[in-house]
Amino acid sequence: MAPDQDLEDMSADALRVEVRRLRAAIREHRDATGHALCWHHPRMWALLPEGVDPQIEVPEWPRFMRGCVAYRESLDRQAPDAPRTDAEFER
Repeated sequence: MAPDQDLEDMSADALRVEVRRLRAAIREHRDATGHALCWHHPRMWALLPEGVDPQIEVPEWPRFMRGCVAYRESLDRQAPDAPRTDAEFER
Protein backbone atom coordinates (compact mmCIF):
# COMPACT_ATOMS: atom_id res chain seq x y z
CA MET A 1 0.00 0.00 0.00
CA ALA A 2 1.25 3.50 -0.81
CA PRO A 3 2.17 5.41 2.37
CA ASP A 4 -0.79 7.80 2.22
CA GLN A 5 -3.36 5.62 0.48
CA ASP A 6 -5.44 5.45 3.68
CA LEU A 7 -6.27 9.14 3.24
CA GLU A 8 -8.07 8.42 -0.04
CA ASP A 9 -10.71 6.37 1.77
CA MET A 10 -11.32 8.81 4.65
CA SER A 11 -14.38 11.00 4.89
CA ALA A 12 -13.97 14.75 5.28
CA ASP A 13 -14.77 14.39 9.00
CA ALA A 14 -12.18 11.62 9.43
CA LEU A 15 -9.59 13.74 7.60
CA ARG A 16 -10.25 16.66 9.95
CA VAL A 17 -9.80 14.36 12.95
CA GLU A 18 -6.53 13.08 11.48
CA VAL A 19 -5.26 16.60 10.78
CA ARG A 20 -6.04 17.68 14.36
CA ARG A 21 -4.28 14.59 15.76
CA LEU A 22 -1.17 15.23 13.66
CA ARG A 23 -1.16 18.95 14.42
CA ALA A 24 -1.34 18.23 18.15
CA ALA A 25 1.69 15.93 17.86
CA ILE A 26 3.62 18.47 15.79
CA ARG A 27 2.84 21.18 18.36
CA GLU A 28 3.95 18.94 21.21
CA HIS A 29 7.23 18.30 19.40
CA ARG A 30 7.64 21.97 18.44
CA ASP A 31 7.02 23.13 22.00
CA ALA A 32 9.65 20.81 23.47
CA THR A 33 12.24 22.75 25.38
CA GLY A 34 15.19 22.21 27.66
CA HIS A 35 16.41 18.62 27.82
CA ALA A 36 13.34 17.38 25.91
CA LEU A 37 14.94 18.74 22.73
CA CYS A 38 17.48 15.93 22.75
CA TRP A 39 15.25 12.87 22.79
CA HIS A 40 14.47 10.03 20.44
CA HIS A 41 10.82 10.47 19.30
CA PRO A 42 9.20 7.10 18.52
CA ARG A 43 5.78 8.43 19.62
CA MET A 44 5.95 10.94 16.77
CA TRP A 45 6.86 8.23 14.25
CA ALA A 46 4.05 6.01 15.58
CA LEU A 47 1.54 8.53 14.25
CA LEU A 48 2.22 7.28 10.73
CA PRO A 49 -0.02 4.46 9.50
CA GLU A 50 2.90 2.30 8.34
CA GLY A 51 3.66 1.03 11.83
CA VAL A 52 7.34 0.63 10.97
CA ASP A 53 9.77 0.06 13.81
CA PRO A 54 12.69 2.29 12.76
CA GLN A 55 16.06 0.62 12.97
CA ILE A 56 18.17 3.43 14.33
CA GLU A 57 21.93 3.60 14.49
CA VAL A 58 23.50 5.07 17.59
CA PRO A 59 26.93 6.68 17.28
CA GLU A 60 29.67 5.69 19.70
CA TRP A 61 29.91 8.07 22.68
CA PRO A 62 32.61 10.48 21.46
CA ARG A 63 30.89 10.97 18.09
CA PHE A 64 27.48 11.17 19.76
CA MET A 65 28.67 13.89 22.12
CA ARG A 66 30.21 15.85 19.23
CA GLY A 67 26.78 15.75 17.60
CA CYS A 68 25.17 17.01 20.82
CA VAL A 69 27.65 19.87 20.96
CA ALA A 70 27.02 20.71 17.29
CA TYR A 71 23.27 20.70 17.90
CA ARG A 72 23.64 23.00 20.90
CA GLU A 73 25.89 25.31 18.88
CA SER A 74 23.23 25.42 16.15
CA LEU A 75 20.72 26.60 18.77
CA ASP A 76 23.07 29.47 19.61
CA ARG A 77 23.01 30.46 15.94
CA GLN A 78 19.31 29.86 15.31
CA ALA A 79 17.93 31.13 18.62
CA PRO A 80 20.58 33.43 20.10
CA ASP A 81 18.04 35.30 22.24
CA ALA A 82 16.34 32.21 23.69
CA PRO A 83 16.38 32.21 27.49
CA ARG A 84 19.05 29.98 29.02
CA THR A 85 18.49 27.56 31.88
CA ASP A 86 20.79 25.78 34.26
CA ALA A 87 18.21 23.09 35.11
CA GLU A 88 19.67 19.63 35.48
CA PHE A 89 18.23 16.71 33.57
CA GLU A 90 15.80 14.73 35.73
CA ARG A 91 14.93 11.12 34.89
